[in-house]
Amino acid sequence: MTARARHIAGRIRWYVRELTGESAYDRYVAHTAAHDPEARIMTRRAFERSRTDAREADPREGFRCC
Repeated sequence: MTARARHIAGRIRWYVRELTGESAYDRYVAHTAAHDPEARIMTRRAFERSRTDAREADPREGFRCC
């Protein structure tokens, strides 16, 4: 694979991760480690559950029927 193809594949991967929200956990871990190294970091499962609960509790975040 050429360097240009790797670069393009990397940008596509970044875009898909941002679009699907997969990178949110990575940002959370980096932010928590940088701002409070003593804090306990949630597992990915707990993070996603917390994120979903917060999104569903706030009606401004959109409506979800099912």
